[in-house]
Amino acid sequence: DPCRNFHCKRGKVCHMDKQGKPSCICQDPAACPSTKDYEHVCGTDNKTYDGTCQLFGTKCQLEGTKMGRQLHLDYMGSCKYIPHCTDYEVDQFPLRMRDWLKNILMQYYERDLDTSGFLTEKQRSKVKKIYQNDKRLVAGNHAVELLLHDFEKNYHMYVYPVHWQFHQLDQHPVDRLLTHSELAPLRASLVPMEHCITRFFQECDGDQDKLIALKEWCHCFGIKE
Repeated sequence: DPCRNFHCKRGKVCHMDKQGKPSCICQDPAACPSTKDYEHVCGTDNKTYDGTCQLFGTKCQLEGTKMGRQLHLDYMGSCKYIPHCTDYEVDQFPLRMRDWLKNILMQYYERDLDTSGFLTEKQRSKVKKIYQNDKRLVAGNHAVELLLHDFEKNYHMYVYPVHWQFHQLDQHPVDRLLTHSELAPLRASLVPMEHCITRFFQECDGDQDKLIALKEWCHCFGIKE
């Protein structure tokens, strides 16, 4: 089967012509497999799609048009009302996000104590120093003042989690720049819970080139050069 190892980007599927030559054509959204409610996604056109197959198939069919260029995955789940993010909320957002990233690494480290696989040895040695710090905050909803105080007091504990998340996202390609599609897995899963994340990432892009460099990312999280 010539299509077996023939790779097509999202929204396209392999198709063989009469000569048996493979090529990529747009996925027919109507031919996408049926999905469960929890697999629905919301597009940037504020329309609910049955799944990412349907969304990217639709985007492919609109290729070359303004509508096609503007259509992206906005967030996971059916479209809903997302409240406006205030100046105060966007200022507080990095506090919660830093704490969240740190706690994710703590959970990965704890799981790796029983079975390895989440973190590499190099990552484990870095996280171990944070984990062993007995002053760390346990996961939970903390007051802004407490998060700010902990960041100022234990600054070194927050640097690695911020760097780690950047490099987890910087994959296609690995170039120390985050594109819209590289940010999507993090952003799309958080929007329903953290309505400021879109504005936060927009404001992170200081030079407005639609790419977030490592320097811009760290600056947004209050990490010094």
